[in-house]
Amino acid sequence: MLKFSEANAKTEGISEWSSIENPKIYSMSIISGYTCPGAKECQAWVIEDKVTGKRKIRRGKDANITCFSVSQEAQYTSVYNQRKYNFDLLSKHRYNSNAMFGLIYNSIPKDANYIRVHVGGDFFTSEYMLAWYSVARFRSDITFYAYTKSIQFQIDNEPYRPDNFHINSSEGGKQDSLIHEFGLKSFDVVLHPSKTTRPIDHNEYYALHDKGSASFLVHGTQEAGSEASKAQSEMKKQNIPFSYNRK
Repeated sequence: MLKFSEANAKTEGISEWSSIENPKIYSMSIISGYTCPGAKECQAWVIEDKVTGKRKIRRGKDANITCFSVSQEAQYTSVYNQRKYNFDLLSKHRYNSNAMFGLIYNSIPKDANYIRVHVGGDFFTSEYMLAWYSVARFRSDITFYAYTKSIQFQIDNEPYRPDNFHINSSEGGKQDSLIHEFGLKSFDVVLHPSKTTRPIDHNEYYALHDKGSASFLVHGTQEAGSEASKAQSEMKKQNIPFSYNRK
């Protein structure tokens, strides 16, 4: 069985606008970086020392921000272990959509109203994306959503996506040209609210509604001295909320 997590500080924001009273919100994540074939500007992954168990972040050559989920995996052993466990199970069937469908379907929390697919990780094969679409088709009582840089998979599989699965293109990847070519709804990460004309999505509202593209403020632990880290310090001075810490 795959391991799901209950709402975190960001996804619980759904409760602010949902028509469901006290909705049950879950997420399912897999290890970051290794499962993100389209990553570029946020490309990073965790290296674990097999002897000491210590974890370090490695960044891709084009990375200018650190993926927030990679930061979580480096900092929290329980997060790293859960996501690696899920990926190890799924990767045994990476090209077998039916096998992954069965694994996901049988692991879905029975009381779920909303499921975010991947706080960490991405669609690592086209078949994996199709497995989730099939699950959503059979569980029409649940609203599913995801962000992805696997844009080619997204385009190829669009005919099979059910209405209760909201897929959002994530900019800053290797396939950004496809986002613009096909006019896809997308999200980018900016260093300050003044750097975008798009609305800032603080509570997944834009991700789950057809209101056009939106932005996120850079969040998560950033590399010391980087432009992203400096931007966070400046926003902190200006009392601009950019993180998703629980109150």
